[in-house]
Amino acid sequence: MIVKLFTPKKEIPKRLYTIAGLVTFILFLAVWSMLSYGGIVNPLFLPTPTAVLATAGDLFANGDLLSDIGISFSRVLVGFLVAALIGIPLGILMGSLKIMEGAFEPIIGFIRYMPASAFIPLLILWIGLGESEKMSVIFLGTFFQLTLMIMDVTKNVQNDLIDVSYTLGAKKVQVFTRVILPASLPGIVDTLRITFGWAWTYLVVAEIVGASSGLGYMIMQASRFLQPDKIIVGILIIGLLGLLTDMIFKAIYRASFSWMRKDGL
Repeated sequence: MIVKLFTPKKEIPKRLYTIAGLVTFILFLAVWSMLSYGGIVNPLFLPTPTAVLATAGDLFANGDLLSDIGISFSRVLVGFLVAALIGIPLGILMGSLKIMEGAFEPIIGFIRYMPASAFIPLLILWIGLGESEKMSVIFLGTFFQLTLMIMDVTKNVQNDLIDVSYTLGAKKVQVFTRVILPASLPGIVDTLRITFGWAWTYLVVAEIVGASSGLGYMIMQASRFLQPDKIIVGILIIGLLGLLTDMIFKAIYRASFSWMRKDGL
């Protein structure tokens, strides 16, 4: 049994898979408790789990946290949806047509190395400090990577499928709609799952400047007033929201592509 656990690509019981995750979480909580309750780390830098839970309860009770969650989620969702609506068709075209790859891959590959936070001053000059600026930061943080990943997914469609479709009399439009898109869909959904996680990581960056609400704003305000418990609450909420969206994408994957056997999905 021990040998099986450390054999590459070897399946293990789902129950054991779940237990492994729970053990890791318990170990993390144990280390946190030891450092905070044991007085090893000053509470100013690392509050206890009970202090964080109490702060979360107070924030939920007065309604501020729910409001911040709703605002932040809407910003992430809109910014990501715009990136997906543009990036998916563009990525498919780049992965299917060499002329599109040659036209867009160099510029997208160049811009994706630029940090989205560096564009904030320009975005403020161009579109101001409103909601559009914050959604644009999330858009810039996800669009370029998403597009290139969709391109790679589309490239992996077997040429034999395309050749057979032409042999059977398919037209070019039908090759896109009947062959390339269906064959790419599992990879596209997986790519959306990964890049949605990146969208959450850009939330705090998006809400640093000119924000008066949201989880990122709450975290920044808590840091100014030395409130580590509120900072940890904000971080944990972002992590839980990201985990929830990840689980939703996994459920969509399993329901839509049950014929695909992929570990962890």
